[in-house]
Amino acid sequence: MNSQTERLMLQGIAGQVESLRDVPEGNSKGIAIICHPHPLFGGTMDNKVVQTLARAFVQTGWTALRFNFRGIGRSAGAYDEGRGEADDLRELIKQLAPAGSALAVAGFSFGSFVASQVLAEAAQSHDLQKIVMVGTAASRFSVANIPAELHEKLLVVHGEQDDTVPLSSVMDWARPQVIPVTVVPGGGHFFHGQLPLLRGLVARHLNS
Repeated sequence: MNSQTERLMLQGIAGQVESLRDVPEGNSKGIAIICHPHPLFGGTMDNKVVQTLARAFVQTGWTALRFNFRGIGRSAGAYDEGRGEADDLRELIKQLAPAGSALAVAGFSFGSFVASQVLAEAAQSHDLQKIVMVGTAASRFSVANIPAELHEKLLVVHGEQDDTVPLSSVMDWARPQVIPVTVVPGGGHFFHGQLPLLRGLVARHLNS
């Protein structure tokens, strides 16, 4: 993301996990772990939306950690339909964030599905302060429900004209839980031309 971006090789359940870490100026509020889109369709930690999320976190004082899911880049293992990916996310939280410390979790598309699986337990072991889900892949996966006590910490953003994950599927997931969804007018799945707007929406949530 910039010249200060630190490349790390961490340890996951299936072996090494290729990661990138960016730190804010001054003291860090905590660590934010960001999950990328579907690995079988070109998703990596270098995805533009994932980079935008990392920038928003760093801008608002968080340390941002992006990582490649198993089988992508230099990360060991193979695609596991979200199960092993969630296990790796749990392992990274355990390694990078001491129990009880400040934590944020974010995901884009498939990454939101993966993140949803660990939120309830992460909130039990850590001070889970912020959650960001963008382009949530509710039409393709069984995205977990979000515990009611975490709703005020959650931002869900979706593009009005997303043709990869229809907005209606996200509303069908959110409606029974009464979770608000922030809709970007005219936005597509990758928010082409609207990444600064997305970054601003996320930063506003993180500053709230």
